[in-house]
Amino acid sequence: MRFRWSAVLLAMAVALPAIVQAQEFPTRPINIVAPFPPGGQADLMARPTAAAMEKILKSPVVVVNKTGAAGAVGMAFVATSKPDGYTLLMALSSISIIPEADKLFDRKPAYTMDQLVPIALISADPTILVCRSDRPWKSVKELVDDAKKRPEGISYSSSGIYGTLHMAMEMLIHSAGIKLKHVPYGGAAPALTALLGGHVDCMASGPAVVLPHIKAGKLRPLAGWGDKRIAVLPDLPTLKELGYDAEFYIWAGLFAPRGTPEPIMTKLRDTVRAAVQEPDFQTALDKMETPIAYLDAPEFQKFWDKDAKMLAEAIKRVGRIEEKK
Repeated sequence: MRFRWSAVLLAMAVALPAIVQAQEFPTRPINIVAPFPPGGQADLMARPTAAAMEKILKSPVVVVNKTGAAGAVGMAFVATSKPDGYTLLMALSSISIIPEADKLFDRKPAYTMDQLVPIALISADPTILVCRSDRPWKSVKELVDDAKKRPEGISYSSSGIYGTLHMAMEMLIHSAGIKLKHVPYGGAAPALTALLGGHVDCMASGPAVVLPHIKAGKLRPLAGWGDKRIAVLPDLPTLKELGYDAEFYIWAGLFAPRGTPEPIMTKLRDTVRAAVQEPDFQTALDKMETPIAYLDAPEFQKFWDKDAKMLAEAIKRVGRIEEKK
């Protein structure tokens, strides 16, 4: 009996500090790292999420843009940060792409996926294909037919080699049997700037980023990568409808470094669950015309596992691509 009480007391001694820590958490600002430049999808999702969390926690939640290497710099920074709940990551689908791309080149991975644990899925939008409105193509068929006549004569921008926008376009290129000229940039925002500036012809993008420019008549949407049409663009066909085997989503989810104490993870999960119900948060996503696709950690983990497997297969199919210096 004496031994059993000792074990109980020891367990309480170990658990109590973590419980007290979670009750007091946070005692200083929380940083949400967006691994891409301001104006891109990760940044657009991080800011209303941070504002809603800050309101609930009554403590500062700051968005920090840590860019570079198609998102790998920011993701690796969080993956190797102290697991105390104060450094979080707003990641896109590319979180699963980068480690697989590293394998292709026999590189030491910037991070591994098991270094990060999911808190919640926030949104999941299919990418859409857009071109400049002054380009001649009014449909995917017209673009594909032109590309077959002029291999690499049509250019597209992306957020970086093996980034989400690159992978979406590669899926279309593979399915259509065409060759396009890839012009990678250091994020979705500069890739969009290049398109708007006439430096490239088209790109894949999350709807929220390009919708204002579609409405302004600067960009023309040709198709979506989803399994069904996008509500805000009901006349836009899906690539599957058009006969192309290409499906891809840009999702945004919040992660923490593995090893973050469970009581703090629970508090973060509860906070995000409440944050997505905040009227200001919902208004912000409505303005971006991005539907909320909230999933709590267990369901998000299943979603992530399935998505990561699909991307790994796509990367292996695409193969090794050398970056031009």
